[in-house]
Amino acid sequence: MGGLTWGYVLKRVLMWALTIWLGATIIFIIPRLAPGDPVAAMVSRMSAQSGYVEGSAELIKIWRARFGLDEPLPVQYIRLGQTHCGLTLGYSLRTSKPGRRYDQAVHALDSRTAFVATLVSFVAGNTIEALMAWEKTPGFLKNVLPASLTFTSIPFFMFGIFLIYIFAFGLRWFPPNGAYGRGLTPGWNLPFVSSVAYHGILPVMAIVLTSMGFWALGMRGMMITTSGEDYVLLAEAKGLKPSRIFWLYGVRNSILPQVTALALTLGAIVGGATLVEYIFAYPGVGYLLYLGIVNSDYALIQGIVFVIIFATATMVLILDMIYPIIDPRITYEKG
Repeated sequence: MGGLTWGYVLKRVLMWALTIWLGATIIFIIPRLAPGDPVAAMVSRMSAQSGYVEGSAELIKIWRARFGLDEPLPVQYIRLGQTHCGLTLGYSLRTSKPGRRYDQAVHALDSRTAFVATLVSFVAGNTIEALMAWEKTPGFLKNVLPASLTFTSIPFFMFGIFLIYIFAFGLRWFPPNGAYGRGLTPGWNLPFVSSVAYHGILPVMAIVLTSMGFWALGMRGMMITTSGEDYVLLAEAKGLKPSRIFWLYGVRNSILPQVTALALTLGAIVGGATLVEYIFAYPGVGYLLYLGIVNSDYALIQGIVFVIIFATATMVLILDMIYPIIDPRITYEKG
């Protein structure tokens, strides 16, 4: 296992499980500390929209029983744990329907746009700034590459509106909203996958072009420091190819802090994509979370936040395991 030990792996897995348990416990407690009754609030909204609801008190009682809110807190806590272990989202207060399984929810309402955009932004931003900081990069590239970071200072949601205006309403190259075309059946079929990719181009562009600078800024300082290290000078003295020195000696030894940031970003990516999904009316998990907050749908909020906690903890766990692969100088063996 390289620089890893079984003892360290076991300890990290136990820490991962403890983190998820604490996170699930906190998201169970916090909504119940808020004043008011979510079911009563839901019935109140119904009354405001459609007028007086006959037998509202009885309706509240029935729905509280349906959602399990009439049970003692310990019983609710155990049921929430069973729900998460069963990979379900429970009942939605907004729709009164059973939640989807996590794998189905990710398939239908996932954060694929933000996930792909973040990976593309990570690779592009780090590569661009590494080339700009590398002394042997050709001069014409150093003059051209900065132009790719022009949009970094623009908020991504404002840039998304700009892209919609130019490419959707102006040139009519791409659709202004939605995740896929009408009349298509979601699934792993070519028409649906092609439509998803086509509808995701503008949201991906909005995130990538405005976030590359974040990765580039962190990479620049590390690359400048690495380029002056003794092992880089020794590699040059040995006559190794410049491309080999750049990727294996320069980028590889500069990328470690960036990978740490990437793991945390991917884990918490749902919240960061909410505004972009809202602007493009893209049915991602971030937009679903927004609807849950607006409608005080505690069950939905708890489910999505749990997914975020689980994803973040898992990414950190994976990161700890791959550190020795990225940088062989890191070892978890006892010396």
